[in-house]
Amino acid sequence: MRKLSMALLAGIALVGCGGEQNENQEIVSNLVEAGFPADDIMVVDNAVFVGRDAHVTLEASREMLQTGNETVEQYRTTNLMSGITKICINPTSTFNSYSRLSAGLDAAIANYNNLGLSFTMVRGPSTGCSANITATTMSGAGGSAGFPSGGKPYGTINIGTGLQSYSAGVNKHVISHELGHCIGFRHSDYYNRSISCGGAATNEGTAGVGAILIPGTPSTATSGGSVMNSCFSSSSTGTWTSSDRTALNYLY
Repeated sequence: MRKLSMALLAGIALVGCGGEQNENQEIVSNLVEAGFPADDIMVVDNAVFVGRDAHVTLEASREMLQTGNETVEQYRTTNLMSGITKICINPTSTFNSYSRLSAGLDAAIANYNNLGLSFTMVRGPSTGCSANITATTMSGAGGSAGFPSGGKPYGTINIGTGLQSYSAGVNKHVISHELGHCIGFRHSDYYNRSISCGGAATNEGTAGVGAILIPGTPSTATSGGSVMNSCFSSSSTGTWTSSDRTALNYLY
């Protein structure tokens, strides 16, 4: 079964100029101080990423230093959403031009709404939004996003245009996964990415952003055991597992 990573495949390189570079240097410095290993931090297109697909803003990096490290193994970040009742997902015109991505967004929104959580997701543009997330594209067949800050979800998901060549289920899976990061979920196998990705064992670390076990969910991951695993297979359907449903209902 082919394993595919939702990671950005890029090396560590500080790029940019002026204020952008200085801001990124502070973010990297904050992440190192919070405990992230240096080889887990990368700067791509003037944005800082950890865990290979999670964008960290300057505000979020500063919050990490304020909250302290968490040492429990998995599942959610320290920062979560608060008071959010309607999240509008706003695809760009380029995103909409890819039929599989567009249909995958609808399927991912339904994936969340079918659980009867404390918030609903709608495809924008819409009114009465408590928060907005832009759905845009990137190269490759994975995705990237970030974690909540200030009680709001992260504001962007980047979805690889290469997913146009994959099934409806894979598109649903990847978009549900990246939206999961936006509302506060870590990779369920963050402590050993080889569980879902194969290859050498890689630990993303807890590192201030938190890796907090959600009650009622396993403390160890299994291949195919969660939509929030680091990597997905070409046969993924995007269907929540029982531990995914438990985690989502516990938090929201």
